[in-house]
Amino acid sequence: MMNAKQWLILFVTAAASLLILGWADLHAFAEADDAGSGFYGTWISLIPPLVAIGLALITREVVLSLFAGIWIGALFLVGFNPLSGTAESLDVLIVALVNADHIAIIVFSLLLGGMVGVMSRGGGTIGVVDVLSSFATTRKKGQLFSWGSALFIFFDDYANTLIRGNALRPMTDRLQISREKLAYIVDSTAAPLAVSAVITTWIGFEITQIQNALSGLAAATDDPALAQQLQAGADNAFMIFLHSLPYLFYPILALAFVLMTIVMKKEFGPMLTAERRAYSGGGVIREGSMPASDTSLESMQPIEDKPRRWYNAALPVFSVIVVALYGLYSTGASGLEPGEGGITAIIGNADPFAALLWASFTGCVVAIGLVVFQKILTLNQAIDSLVGGMQSMLIAIIILILAWGLGGITQEVGTGTYLASLLQDTLPLALLPGLVFFIAAVTAFSTGTSWGTMAILFPVVVPLSVAMGAGVGFAGGENYGILLGAISSVMAGAVFGDHCSPISDTTVLSSMSSACDLIDHVRTQLPYALVVAVVALLVGEIPASLDFIHPVWGLIVGLIILYLILKFYGENPEEKRNG
Repeated sequence: MMNAKQWLILFVTAAASLLILGWADLHAFAEADDAGSGFYGTWISLIPPLVAIGLALITREVVLSLFAGIWIGALFLVGFNPLSGTAESLDVLIVALVNADHIAIIVFSLLLGGMVGVMSRGGGTIGVVDVLSSFATTRKKGQLFSWGSALFIFFDDYANTLIRGNALRPMTDRLQISREKLAYIVDSTAAPLAVSAVITTWIGFEITQIQNALSGLAAATDDPALAQQLQAGADNAFMIFLHSLPYLFYPILALAFVLMTIVMKKEFGPMLTAERRAYSGGGVIREGSMPASDTSLESMQPIEDKPRRWYNAALPVFSVIVVALYGLYSTGASGLEPGEGGITAIIGNADPFAALLWASFTGCVVAIGLVVFQKILTLNQAIDSLVGGMQSMLIAIIILILAWGLGGITQEVGTGTYLASLLQDTLPLALLPGLVFFIAAVTAFSTGTSWGTMAILFPVVVPLSVAMGAGVGFAGGENYGILLGAISSVMAGAVFGDHCSPISDTTVLSSMSSACDLIDHVRTQLPYALVVAVVALLVGEIPASLDFIHPVWGLIVGLIILYLILKFYGENPEEKRNG
């Protein structure tokens, strides 16, 4: 419940928003024009996401804050009629909910939650913890195992996040690792791996975006020689993507920084507070927090005097991974054109949502079958635990739907379009990758979607880069590094902004699978993400674009700086405070 202070903050924020709207003469903005609403793609379009994000961080009331952002955006769309705005807000949520991909994610999350419920009730999760205890005997080893597990589910960020958070949580709880740290490890390894690995569900989307931008530019140019170069680049979009990988400074450094905090046993900021609380016995979650999923339901607690066998949890999780990989392969292979082949093309062409649905359903069947066959649970008890596991996901699903709704509103009012338009101004060519990284980060933070950010910016960034003289001749050509830097900056900035945003679906899913308060997860992860982003920008994006340093050396320098930051500013949460 909100206290008086939080209600006051909400009231002041609403009043300030109304003053801003009045000062900007929004009545004029609300008049329709040929392009849609008059405020479409202007700075006014930033207000809905900023209100939602600001309120969420200040009040910790995520549901109300997200709906406030949606409602303000809906007011823009209906000419500032409060009743119509409320109705429009509900319509926006319905549109977000009936999206086929969104439904697939919800069903996948519910089924995975149900599988975890059966595993927990049948004693499988405790059995896994007992087995892992022989390896993960310390907090450091437990976190190392959590980090390393990302490498086994690198092919999709959603699967990576949901499977690992749910599977690892019992172990990290026993080792007194805070839920905030678990959520950080899960979140900051999933998307960075998905965006930078060659065989993932992201690669088809990324290559298609690069290819479409270059081929569209080739068709529009009047210079035959340049058109031929551009089309050659479009035909080799996969090679351009491969060449851009060393320029993915933020994702690579983010992966390394998570590992550094574990190996060096150093933390700072809110994460240090959370880890000290957990280690000192103050609880793996903050007192008064609202975890995104509820693991305390009676239907999810193991039955006394029943065997707690590790394989009753390991086999369902293993089946999810195997079926997901098979689903990606089968859906990808079936859609290939004659003559196409290769594992990268197959995975890039796959339907990840169908594969994840098959996988989570299989996991539920395997989990139920194991405990019923061994007579650990009756069929009725197994179904009850399945429903209980799904019920534990309810709050997170609501937040997820609201986040999607806000993303839809930002698209309607042109938030991404406005941010992309900032790139159109003339600037030195060498500064383009750095500016693209910043714009991509702000766009992802404001819209809560990394894929949406890439879809918005790739059609703008690639033509702009070429128009400014980057990538002439492409591979080995003049300013080719700047083109690669700009392309990678779209992807890296999208991941960074996604990491920082409380309205991002992957942020919500990370907190959900880790049973961590969403805002606590954002507050503890944000300083780490910002530090890595600043280092990536200063020693990676800018110097590499200026040809001052090879991107590999930029990564090495970035790793050294991050190490020094942790060494001199980080503290061991297991040690007593100095002084």
